[in-house]
Amino acid sequence: MNEYKVQIASKEHLYLAEEICWHMEESAKQRGTGIAKRSPEYIRRKMEEGKAIVAMTVSGQWVGFCYIETWDHGKFVANSGLIVHPDHRKSGIAKMIKEKAFQLSRTKYPNARIIGITTSLAVMKINSDLGYKPTTFSELPVDEAFWKGCSSCVNFDVLTRTGRKHCLCTGMMFDPSWEKEKERKPSWNFLKNAKIYERWNRIKQRLLLRHDENEEIEEPVL
Repeated sequence: MNEYKVQIASKEHLYLAEEICWHMEESAKQRGTGIAKRSPEYIRRKMEEGKAIVAMTVSGQWVGFCYIETWDHGKFVANSGLIVHPDHRKSGIAKMIKEKAFQLSRTKYPNARIIGITTSLAVMKINSDLGYKPTTFSELPVDEAFWKGCSSCVNFDVLTRTGRKHCLCTGMMFDPSWEKEKERKPSWNFLKNAKIYERWNRIKQRLLLRHDENEEIEEPVL
């Protein structure tokens, strides 16, 4: 069994930037859906700013990576670019990286809403365990820089032609104000709703990839 060290990235990890970018791009190709393309320079900057998480084996092999971004003057934070080396997938390391990134986000921006958009059911499960709930795209930042990050995704045309109201990704959000509520509503149960979201994602693919640009999208009743 592998032992991992999950830590905040620093200058000593700058040499990993090109390898991380290569794996991000390959993963996106294999899935046919988006990880926004990032340059090695961008990844290095995140490491230098203390806004990235890197996972290594005890022997020093790179295992996984994630970084944080902010919008609207720190009102929104996202844990982006989650990638795990193919040799270490399904090991539980992705959850460890996300948890570390979530902790870093809460520490640096305690009052920010933490958001994410993803097509991965595994990531949705991790987010749900951390306290995220599904959200509409209208609740996400209006900052152009946020949506620019999607421009290199293969499904960017779906997002633009629907006026940023629909895409193959699902939006999720954690709001720290929820913790202050005296009477919390029951948390969103991902496992209970996983089959619904699998079906919803299949329906979205049929609707959004095949409809004519001039047709309106009708949301199906689940």
